[in-house]
Amino acid sequence: MHASFRRWFALVAVVVASVLLSGCGYNAIQQKDEAVKAGWSEVLNQYQRRADLVPNLVATVKGYAAHESQVLTEVTEARARVGQVQVNAEDPESLARFQAAQGELSSALGRLLVVSENYPTLKADQSFRDLQAQLEGTENRITVARGRYIATVQDYNTYIRSFPQVITAKVFGYREKPNFSVENEAQIQRAPSVDFGPASQPAPAN
Repeated sequence: MHASFRRWFALVAVVVASVLLSGCGYNAIQQKDEAVKAGWSEVLNQYQRRADLVPNLVATVKGYAAHESQVLTEVTEARARVGQVQVNAEDPESLARFQAAQGELSSALGRLLVVSENYPTLKADQSFRDLQAQLEGTENRITVARGRYIATVQDYNTYIRSFPQVITAKVFGYREKPNFSVENEAQIQRAPSVDFGPASQPAPAN
């Protein structure tokens, strides 16, 4: 009888604890925390996709504009710096360094595309046009992934600051998460414009 009573008491305790934890937001905090992690993974995937395009893009431009060594070097070095950043999304300083490095790569790629406008044969090269199209698509995906991540972190941070979740968060060690700084919040709602010129459009069928 004592063993049966202990099992029954343990079962009741588990049920009561589950109800209490659910009521104080524990389960929701878990779900929102996992959503933030998933969003961050998607951000990293899209930034890595862009970094993977850089070597071929630089090599293609170099084939037509080898003397544009400065801008080619800037892009290559910016990509290298991105690869050297060991980012921890839970650390504000680490996240800021990551964002700064990605911003430098964005600027370098923008200068490279501006330079390409001076070389009609390069703009007409099919490989270059394909890379441009991939870069444009990747920039769009980066914008979407960043926007979703920013919103997910904001939702998580707001939730754990609210009562009674704030108590649960403190008890279980959940803290506010750092986020990307957004200089122009409206800008993240739309993909950046990457102007590849008329040559980036496929030739009409005969």
